[in-house]
Amino acid sequence: MIKLAEYIKKNNGKLHLMGLCSDIGVHSLLSHLYGVLDFAKQNNLTKVYLHAFTDGRDSPPDSGIGYLDEIESKMAEKGIGKIATIMGRFYAMDRDSRWERVQKAYECLTAAKGDRAKTAHQAMQESYNKQITDEFIEPVCIVDENEQPLAKVEDGDGVVFFNFRGDRPREITRAFVDDAFTGFARTVRPKTYYLCMTEYDATIPAPVIFPKLPRMKNIAAAYFSQLGLTQFRCAETEKYAHVTFFFNDYTEKPYPGEDRQIVPSPKVRTYDLQPEMSANAVCDAVLQRLEMNKYDFIVINFANPDMVGHTGILQAAVKAAETVDNCVGKILEKVKQLGGAAVITADHGNFERMYDADNKGPHTAHTIGDVPLIIFDEKNQNRKLRNDGRLADVLPTMLEMMELPQPPEMTGQSLFIK
Repeated sequence: MIKLAEYIKKNNGKLHLMGLCSDIGVHSLLSHLYGVLDFAKQNNLTKVYLHAFTDGRDSPPDSGIGYLDEIESKMAEKGIGKIATIMGRFYAMDRDSRWERVQKAYECLTAAKGDRAKTAHQAMQESYNKQITDEFIEPVCIVDENEQPLAKVEDGDGVVFFNFRGDRPREITRAFVDDAFTGFARTVRPKTYYLCMTEYDATIPAPVIFPKLPRMKNIAAAYFSQLGLTQFRCAETEKYAHVTFFFNDYTEKPYPGEDRQIVPSPKVRTYDLQPEMSANAVCDAVLQRLEMNKYDFIVINFANPDMVGHTGILQAAVKAAETVDNCVGKILEKVKQLGGAAVITADHGNFERMYDADNKGPHTAHTIGDVPLIIFDEKNQNRKLRNDGRLADVLPTMLEMMELPQPPEMTGQSLFIK
């Protein structure tokens, strides 16, 4: 951060803050944004601009206007910062190589291409008037009294991307910092000091504010690999990182004995248009691997319950549920034929709640209630489970099912009642 400030002062540049402007805590926190504003003021950086990525996916779909009003109040209170651009996460935080979306965001940030508005509040209200909710806000530049954009990212500027989660900042970050970038033709390539909140990807050539902590020992992938066991990971593109990068403690490279197959997600604007997504192709890929009868441990992620849940459209969620139910049934039937076992669970909910009674509209965010855990295992079918489990207990439970010892680094406990 000190080097960032020095760079900006040396080049008489501007400080640009980019990130998701909601306070749900999935990708970002407003307290982090406010902390960077405080840093800027303490270091006498006077030209400070926020490029606000609106949520509406993990937050209510029309909550963005309130968040931006709050941010502007904080800026006024602190005496620093202005909102320069606004765009939905649909554009700025794509993770599915929809480069045409990322290009629109990038060109708004670097070339001031996009709609115009005199205030952030006006920009949001005009979008709502067009029935465009937070996630899908078209890139818009805030202009001054002369109808000129307040700021764009230029040579000599500094950038702080304050999202802490790694998957969604990658694409637009690469557009800024990667010399070998091929996602789209960059008409402008500003020379900046670009700073990431966390390590979004080890191959991104940009400094990081909070480096990754030392790798955890004996995570599932490493432990099974050390035991000489084989693994298979499968998901469609939207959940690629969840069965690889996240599951392996922010490590991209597979462990020995770990195979992967990623199925492309359908190229539709929103997944209510194809609620089946690529679940059937994922199912087919898993069935083929099961038929090989060579894997000791398989991880599958069906994206539909989450991704279609984010649309807030009930009929699409029903179709998604039917699709995944059918796929899970096929997989369990094959597992049974092979004498195997399975665990079905989640780390959060979504499409079990599609209506927000408080806002009297669609519910598009994750839910925070308890999630089911279903064990499909003839050998253990008569055993009782604890009802106070947590996510850390899932793998110890599976290790007991596999009759494998639990390494000391795993602090969870098997859910089976002894």
